[in-house]
Amino acid sequence: MKEAVLRAVKKAKETSKPRNFTQSMEMSINLQGLDMKKTQNRIKEDFVLPNGRGKDVKIGIFASGDMALRAKKENLSVFDQEDIEKFAKDKKLAKKVANSHDFFIAQTDFMTLVGKSLGPIFAPRGKTPAPLPPTASLEPILNKMKKTVKIKSYNQSVIHMFVGSEKMDDEMLAENISEIIKFFEKKLEKGFDNIKSIYIKTSMGPAVKLEDFK
Repeated sequence: MKEAVLRAVKKAKETSKPRNFTQSMEMSINLQGLDMKKTQNRIKEDFVLPNGRGKDVKIGIFASGDMALRAKKENLSVFDQEDIEKFAKDKKLAKKVANSHDFFIAQTDFMTLVGKSLGPIFAPRGKTPAPLPPTASLEPILNKMKKTVKIKSYNQSVIHMFVGSEKMDDEMLAENISEIIKFFEKKLEKGFDNIKSIYIKTSMGPAVKLEDFK
């Protein structure tokens, strides 16, 4: 399978016109034989790519004291209790903050306040903060988030997902994609029989069909 994926990655890059920015690499999986209106058939997963995303992620953290100071050194967006209360009063601003960050972390003693004040806005967007004790190291969770992509099917039979960037090595991209395909093969009730087709593309380029994924 990986050789077929590698060929598709190369073709997706070759057929994509040069842009003045680094394009994302994306894949789409078309499902079949599943009623996606049934919640048991929907997929919601934070998937850790073996070779990372190839692009920076923007991470926000709700914290105070020492954790806030350490977070600033890691160039995270730091929000304190006053910010949370401000976001709770200004839904438009809260939505802007949620949409402009890939992931969030919350100091454990902030979780209740964040959930109560921002849950209705953050949760539907898949941006619920990951809890972290005030004295815990930030490094492990940051390293994981920098490699993580969200896979969500909603109630549609087509699932789109980010798999890396066009500047990544072809082999590394092929490995990322192959691991996602393996995940679906295990996750879906009938494995590959529930997959109708798979396409790979740059964010602005034409889609390339993966001819052999089984």
